[in-house]
Amino acid sequence: MRKQRSGTAAAELTQEQEELAQRIYQRLQAKMNEQLLAMARLMAAKADHEIFGKGEFELRDKLNQVGATIVAEAANERSKKGVPR
Repeated sequence: MRKQRSGTAAAELTQEQEELAQRIYQRLQAKMNEQLLAMARLMAAKADHEIFGKGEFELRDKLNQVGATIVAEAANERSKKGVPR
């Protein structure tokens, strides 16, 4: 098993789980880059007084969309291998 660090949480993954994680990561890279650029543009377009408050909540909405994309990609990748959801 390999130890992976993500933030403050560490997960011990089997080789099969690590392979799954790498496949999910590969599928997410392009989508996440596009979404990160959209978030950067959102914040760049805000005036100083708009960054917090409305701008912050708009950014959080986009981050929720990122999370939903990650969950969907994980489910899709698992379904390819016949792993039940």
